[in-house]
Amino acid sequence: MPHKRNPVLSENVSGLARIVRSAAVAAFENQALWHERDISHSSAERVIGPDATIALDFMLHRMNEIVGKLVVYPEKMRENLERTNGLYASQTVLLQLVRSGLSREDAYRLVQRNAMDVFEHGGDFQEKLLADQDITERVDEQTIRSAFDPTHQVRHVDDVFARVFKK
Repeated sequence: MPHKRNPVLSENVSGLARIVRSAAVAAFENQALWHERDISHSSAERVIGPDATIALDFMLHRMNEIVGKLVVYPEKMRENLERTNGLYASQTVLLQLVRSGLSREDAYRLVQRNAMDVFEHGGDFQEKLLADQDITERVDEQTIRSAFDPTHQVRHVDDVFARVFKK
């Protein structure tokens, strides 16, 4: 994709992640043999040990390079969110309806009905939800509006970084 700046590097890491995860299958199968006379596990370990750790080392260095050179355009991110006419909040609204006691299937049907209308005919998703009596009788206006606050989606980012970097 020519409009992307560095897709090859990140796609490379994504592909190698599959290889590293596949080593876990052999490792799990080996566990049953650790206390047996059978030593067939050692041949697999001689391959997956070095291959997985070398690949992981490469991936960590590659990701360090990618993240170190990452350029973020907050205004473009906001613009892209706004292009959806609020549809990015559909999952949050669905969960709000489920928390209100509605079944997931019924909540899905209500949210999808409004989302498809916005998708097909345009309009503002939030306003459609607020005009839908089937939704507003279950969830109040403030709760619906809170689903459209983008900070809701990233509310745990600081906690994640603190855990990852042990701050």
